[in-house]
Amino acid sequence: MILRSFLAVAILIAVILIFAAAKPNTFQVRRSIVIHAPREKVFPLINDFHYWSSWAPQDREDSSMTRTFDGSTNGVGAISEWRSTGRAGKGRMTITESVPLTMILVKVDFVKPFEAHNLNEFTLESYGTSTKVTWTLQGTNLYIMKLMGMFVNMDRMMGKHFETGLSELKILAEQ
Repeated sequence: MILRSFLAVAILIAVILIFAAAKPNTFQVRRSIVIHAPREKVFPLINDFHYWSSWAPQDREDSSMTRTFDGSTNGVGAISEWRSTGRAGKGRMTITESVPLTMILVKVDFVKPFEAHNLNEFTLESYGTSTKVTWTLQGTNLYIMKLMGMFVNMDRMMGKHFETGLSELKILAEQ
């Protein structure tokens, strides 16, 4: 009886590990919001890492997080490194492409809690006097993330993070 139970548990674990390994090797999360402000007001808030602490969820949720800045003040070559003893971990963001009022690409290299390399893309579209901002995250779906994805909806979890950030960006830009 104990052997059968052990065997059943081992088979269940093996099935979960196999299903996790079969998940896609990349992931993407995308959220959008309409901000009642022109692109000229919204764009600088994303294109300059010094403003991120005013709207980015990770900056607001982890009080142990500290940021340093290097490279350009804003746009291509702007760099921000962060360090935290909490959930934010440690890493570095670099703006790799910046098309005025239209698009910003941010390469994100996580060091802790695990190594990962992602790309954040922010696109801004004019809607009359308003701006539609779309935040897209693309990256490699690490095995640990595939495994977590068996039990947690990663799009919903990360999407909530993006929705919070975009809502805070909206509040800041509409002031």
